[in-house]
Amino acid sequence: MVFPGILFTLRIIAMIKPRFVLSILLTLLPALPSVAIELDEATRTVRSDVKGTQVTLTPEQVKRGKRLFNSSCGICHVGGLTKTNPNVGLDPEALSLATPPRDSIESLVNYMKNPTTYDGLESIAEIHPSIKSADIYPKMRSLSEEDLEAIAGHILIQPKVVSEKWGGGKIYY
Repeated sequence: MVFPGILFTLRIIAMIKPRFVLSILLTLLPALPSVAIELDEATRTVRSDVKGTQVTLTPEQVKRGKRLFNSSCGICHVGGLTKTNPNVGLDPEALSLATPPRDSIESLVNYMKNPTTYDGLESIAEIHPSIKSADIYPKMRSLSEEDLEAIAGHILIQPKVVSEKWGGGKIYY
């Protein structure tokens, strides 16, 4: 615990020598305990398939999914939005109302392999990154089945983590 007297002294010194205080804080920072948020099992549990089978993602799958989503999908889907069509997001309601519903790991993986329009009638593989169009979208080339499942898991747990912000629109992002 940092004592109030030390904080007061650091504030006074910061007014006079801000770089000195910054160097002290940077020196002490590694000694401070770091706290990472661990998601509980209920948060990590999502629909696996269209039948409603549930699966609990491991913490490693969650981290991997977040990293892969941010590097492969995040440029167009920041915060669960779709930049090219803000009316269709990655929020649970939009995913469940798609044809076919895309609210499970299995259905999202199928979509990432062969994307279709929201009504499911036409392929959009030429304009949406997918495994099918990996020649056009190089970030999709190296993604394995497990990578796609991790990305799908990330999409499905985000509403539990950031609630209405995920796919919530411009007011949040």
